[in-house]
Amino acid sequence: MTLWRHLVHLLHGRWFRRLFAVRVSSQFADGVFQVALASYVIFSPERQPSPAAIAGALAVVLLPFSVLGPFVGVFLDRWSRRQVLAVSNLVRVVLVAALAAGVAADLDGLLLLVLILACLSVNRFLLAGLSASLPHVVDPADLITANAVTPTSGTLAALTGVAAGTGSRMVWERWDSVDGDVAVLLTAALLYAVAAGLALRIPRAMLGPAYDPLRPAVREAARHVARGLVDGLEHLASRRPAARGLAAIGAHRFFFGISTVMLILLHRGYFNSPDDPDAAFNGLALAVLVSGAGFLTAAFVTPVVTERVTLRTWILVLLGAAAFTQLVPGLLFTEIALLVSAYFLGLASQGIKICVDTLVQAGVDDAFRGRVFALYDVIFNVAFVAAAGVAAVTLPMDGRSHLVLVAIALGYVLTALAYARASRPHVVVEHKSS
Repeated sequence: MTLWRHLVHLLHGRWFRRLFAVRVSSQFADGVFQVALASYVIFSPERQPSPAAIAGALAVVLLPFSVLGPFVGVFLDRWSRRQVLAVSNLVRVVLVAALAAGVAADLDGLLLLVLILACLSVNRFLLAGLSASLPHVVDPADLITANAVTPTSGTLAALTGVAAGTGSRMVWERWDSVDGDVAVLLTAALLYAVAAGLALRIPRAMLGPAYDPLRPAVREAARHVARGLVDGLEHLASRRPAARGLAAIGAHRFFFGISTVMLILLHRGYFNSPDDPDAAFNGLALAVLVSGAGFLTAAFVTPVVTERVTLRTWILVLLGAAAFTQLVPGLLFTEIALLVSAYFLGLASQGIKICVDTLVQAGVDDAFRGRVFALYDVIFNVAFVAAAGVAAVTLPMDGRSHLVLVAIALGYVLTALAYARASRPHVVVEHKSS
C-alpha cells in the first residue's frame, strides 16, 4: 500500500482524526510556550549560558521526569486516557497563566523554576498518553504509518508554534506597554484550553486502558511504583524487539543531546557575538526548522522504505547516516554545513523514533503499554541529561570541537554495530531423522 493510500485510510478514521487533532493542537501550543521560555530564560541579554550552565538547566528540568515517569505509567494503565489528555491540557492552562503572571512580575529564582517544572511535567502525561492511545484508533497494519504521521506532525506543529510565537512576540513588543513574553504565554494558555476541548470530543472509554480485574487500585499501585517499574521491565525482557529498540534510541538520544548543546553554544559564542542574543536565537531557530524538515522527510520516507525493508534494516541505515553526516560536512563548522548535518540528524532521529514506537506498540501488551511508554520517556530524559553532562566537560565555551564531533560519529557507528549484532535473525536448522 502506498504512503498516500495509508494517509487517506487513516484520515478517514473518525477517531484517529480526533486524537490527531489533540496531538497537533497541544504541540502547537507547546511551540508557542517554548518561545517565551527560551526568550525569558536562555536568550535574554542578562544570561549567557556556558556548557555547564546548559547541562545544569537540563538536569534540573528533565531529571524530575525520571521520578515522575513511573507514576505516569501507573496512572495511564488505570485512568481513562481520554480524561488524562483533557485534564492535562486544562492543568496547563492554569500553570501557564500563573507563569505569565510571574514573568510580568519579573520573577526569578526557585519559584520561577518550580512553575516551569510544573508546566513541563504535565507534558509527560500528555505525550505518553497519546502514544499509548494510538493503537486504539488504528488497525495494527496501519501502526507504522500512524507512527510516522502523528509524532512527526506533532513535532512540525510545535515548530509552527515556535514560528507563530516568535512572530506574535515581535508584534506585541511594538507596544511599549505590553511584555511580549507575557503575551505569548497567555496565548499558549488559550491554545491549551482549545486542545482540552478537542480531547473531550473522544468517548471516555475509547482510548483504554483495557480492563484487567487483577490490576490493583490507583492508590495501591502508586504506593508500589517500584514494583510497577519492575513489572514493566520484566515484560520488556520477554519482548526483545521492543527492548532492543529502546536501547538503540536511548543511545541515539545521548549523542543527539551532545549535538544539541554544541549547536546552542556555536550560535551563542562562535557564529554570533555573545552580546547579540537575538542573532543567536534566530540562527538556532533556523537550525531547528531545518531539522524539522528532516523530521517531515522521515514521516514520508519511513513508511515507504519499511514496506520494502525491515524496521531493523532501516534503523541501521539511519544510524549510519547520522554518523556520516556528523562528519561530512559537519567538521567544516560553518553555519551552512551544520544546517546540512541538522537536516540529516533530524531525518535519522525521527525515522528511528517511528520504528521504535512501532516496535513498542506492536510488541507490548496493552495492560503494560502505559508503563513501557513512560519508561521510554525516562530513557529519553536520562540519556539527554547524561549527554549534557558530558558536553559540559568536553565542549569549549564557543562549542567548536572537532574531537567531540568525531566522538559523536563514532558513537553512532558503535550503536549501529551493537544493534545489528543483538537483533540479527536466528536461523533454526531442522534435522530430518533418517
